[in-house]
Amino acid sequence: MADEPLVLGIETSCDETGVGIVRGTTLLADAIASSVDTHARFGGVVPEIASRAHLEAMVPTIERALQEAGVSARDLDGVAVTAGPGLAGALLVGVSAAKAYAYALGKPLYGVNHLASHICVDQLEHGRLPEPTMALLVSGGHSSLLLAPDITSDVRPLGATIDDAAGEAFDKIARVLDLGFPGGPVIDRLAKEGDPAAIAFPRGLSGSRDPAYDFSFSGLKTSVARWIEAKRASGEEVPVRDVAASFQEAVVDVLTRKAVRACLDEGVDHLMIGGGVAANSRLRALAQERCEKAGIRLRVPRPKLCTDNGAMVAALGAEMVARNRPASDWELSADSSLPVTDPHVPGAAHDHTHDHDHVHEVSKDNLYS
Repeated sequence: MADEPLVLGIETSCDETGVGIVRGTTLLADAIASSVDTHARFGGVVPEIASRAHLEAMVPTIERALQEAGVSARDLDGVAVTAGPGLAGALLVGVSAAKAYAYALGKPLYGVNHLASHICVDQLEHGRLPEPTMALLVSGGHSSLLLAPDITSDVRPLGATIDDAAGEAFDKIARVLDLGFPGGPVIDRLAKEGDPAAIAFPRGLSGSRDPAYDFSFSGLKTSVARWIEAKRASGEEVPVRDVAASFQEAVVDVLTRKAVRACLDEGVDHLMIGGGVAANSRLRALAQERCEKAGIRLRVPRPKLCTDNGAMVAALGAEMVARNRPASDWELSADSSLPVTDPHVPGAAHDHTHDHDHVHEVSKDNLYS
């Protein structure tokens, strides 16, 4: 185990400052500082507030992670950071911090993709990812079906949301029901006491002529909102638990059906589900049921590893080191729309080896103590 790469990962794509430390595929620390309560009164994430919160939380969270892992920063074999996609200002805080630590420590820097990290985190729970890996990623910003023959260099999009992501739909319906923000956890909780068959809400892009692997939740969101408005207009009480259960069922029905279909079509005998919505209990249960019927093995990380965290970034960073992938340049910057086809941002084609060695030697002697 001591020979496996020890990597620190920094995640700041949205509203949580995540710092993880991984040795190979073993999680040593997963420290998180969340600003979700600050955003709650606005009904969603405010980018400027998120950026400032990251700035304040960064150093204490890194120090907490190092203490939890029982390692020194000098012991690290690399520093990984989410370079995109995400909120530009929030990403810049994380990238700047990662560059500073890597520079000062004389360690290689790896700018990695947020979505690829969500896939790679499953290695910390269930061991090495099969190749290829079929992944369904569902969160507040993304709903994607991805085929990853190599998580460090080859991730292929099969389908994605054409409008609202699944998590975004949960937040918007929670707002209509006056349930607060974020909407996913409270809808999941209320749905357990409701009837998922009470209201026949639509399943977007489920027709025979619709794209096989793309998702659409905007029509569902509108349908649910209008149903609630009609009830209120007629003076009737809105059956919140039944609405939550029926809405949730419509979302997870489409997600799991398309994911299983993709596995069967591509000849992949397993499915990995990640992203914040993967913490949803009904999604997990229905995915397990349908995967078992189709002879597919389901891999879903524990809920804490599904939401944004530094452990997932460290996991992908460790894989980059283990497979000798090129480090990023010091010119690395944030890319709010970094495509999933770029699992990481390598250095430029020209050779920076001499520059990096010089920087590292100077930094080791003078910048970090």
